[in-house]
Amino acid sequence: MPLNIPNLLTWTRILLIPLVIGVFYAPLTAYEKNLIATSAFVVAALTDWFDGWLARKLGQTSAFGAFLDPVADKLMVAAAVVMLVELDRADAVVAFIIVGREIAISALREWMAQIGAAKSVAVSLVGKLKTTAQMVAIPLLLYYEPLGPVPVAQLGYWLLWLAAALTVWSMGYYLSRAWPEIRRKGF
Repeated sequence: MPLNIPNLLTWTRILLIPLVIGVFYAPLTAYEKNLIATSAFVVAALTDWFDGWLARKLGQTSAFGAFLDPVADKLMVAAAVVMLVELDRADAVVAFIIVGREIAISALREWMAQIGAAKSVAVSLVGKLKTTAQMVAIPLLLYYEPLGPVPVAQLGYWLLWLAAALTVWSMGYYLSRAWPEIRRKGF
């Protein structure tokens, strides 16, 4: 495992997960819990963008980093979404769609890599839109309190449902891209 700044940022994202979850069990006010969890999630989300950019800029890309980065992303999103269900701020159906898709597409990508067709399931625009919707919705739902006239919880709720719809759409897209390769290989 190369120890470099991009990989340390990815590890930081993983290490922030217990803070995002654990703060809700701490003896703090609801506002403090929401603020700390939101701040930790936003920092983690920023490291997601920054570690990839930095790895490319510094020439520090690695196979380990390429493996760990999406794992960290999926762990962070899954933990936050499950916590939102626990807090009754998100529907279990949405959590299942988001977490289930992440597991299914990760397995599909692994399988496609094994048969030499990884490019057929490369990240797409709809996948990036899904990620963006999630990364905006989750902090809004973690924060939950209105910001002046902005109904943060309602906005987060609808954005998470949008993310779930984009999740289904992106899963269909990736499966349709993989299907010709799957048929060609005789599976």
